[in-house]
Amino acid sequence: MTIATQRKDRDSARMLGVRRFDLQRLRALIYKESLQALRDPSTLLIAFVLPVVLLLLFAYAVSLDAKNIRIGVVLESPGASAQTLAAAFSTTDYLDASFAHDRREVADKLVSGKLRGYVVIPQDFEQRLALRGSEPLVQIVTDGSYPNTANYVENYAKGVVQSWRAGLDVGALPQTVVLEPRYWFNAELESRRALVPGAIAIVMTIIGTMLTALVVAREWERGTMEAVMSTPASVAEILIGKLLPYFVLGMVSTLGAAALAIFVFDVPLRGSLAALLLLSAMFMVPALGQGLLISSLARNQFLAAQIALFTGFLPSFMLSGFLYEIDAMPAPIRAITQLIPARYFVESLKTVFLAGDIWAVFIPNLLAMAAIGALFFMLAKRATRKNLEA
Repeated sequence: MTIATQRKDRDSARMLGVRRFDLQRLRALIYKESLQALRDPSTLLIAFVLPVVLLLLFAYAVSLDAKNIRIGVVLESPGASAQTLAAAFSTTDYLDASFAHDRREVADKLVSGKLRGYVVIPQDFEQRLALRGSEPLVQIVTDGSYPNTANYVENYAKGVVQSWRAGLDVGALPQTVVLEPRYWFNAELESRRALVPGAIAIVMTIIGTMLTALVVAREWERGTMEAVMSTPASVAEILIGKLLPYFVLGMVSTLGAAALAIFVFDVPLRGSLAALLLLSAMFMVPALGQGLLISSLARNQFLAAQIALFTGFLPSFMLSGFLYEIDAMPAPIRAITQLIPARYFVESLKTVFLAGDIWAVFIPNLLAMAAIGALFFMLAKRATRKNLEA
């Protein structure tokens, strides 16, 4: 075989992306990418400052707990029973009651949003009470422009009236059936304990998908990616060298976010740290793969950021079960959520934090995240090879 033939075969193999995998080149690429990440202030800001800000917002600003709801209590009856019922509304932590003697005083406050509802104790309250249930005792008016809060006002007000009424019937026979509700995994019913683990998934989505898309797209813009591709490094070496530093960065950020959740936000970690790290590492696979695919297709930081926002962050925020129950969504939307990696990660995080190491939940989620990640990486590798041939 002549020298010209050998050179031709070598060039053909290089054009086809068939290059020998070399660990020394891989270490050099990882070292170069690690230095670049550490020297980039925006990368450190997204990896370490943004998670703290987001966790603080989700832990304190976003709350699904309904406490201290502002309502008005209109006391039209001068009777003693009406007075005790009105006083009962001021003893619950769920309602912040203000009192009036004319419903016109609270109607304007309801319209302006200063109150979320009001309860009217009518003038003939004593007569209604003597009839023992033939007529409603009070009137409850709520602001229907906030449906969830309106339901809370209605149910809490009914609960106050029922508890007060039960206290009057001291001579009644004891109930034959007593219901005692018990809440598993989150007995205090604090929404923070459900929101903070889901917020960790949102944070890792930003680090894995958006950060990777921006960093690699920036190199396409500056032309340094073409310089790396012109070296003898194979496509696999380039991909691993690019992504491994950000994988480590994401895992460190996850540990920091978990420490904040446990020691600052008082979220219990009933599972093991090893399970948490395994779940986080598996989620980084589709997150990094998606970011790499976006950057390979966009090659522009602004466009890559927009695509990462609409295909990574927003679906993870809206369709992962973080804020909205997936079972309450329409069937077509529920089918789409099966393609969202954060769906499986949010469920796993809530399980490992609040319930423990339940592998019957973890294993299907791990397999789903691995399958989605493999798909992203195959597409990203194909797009990168096309760029290399071009």
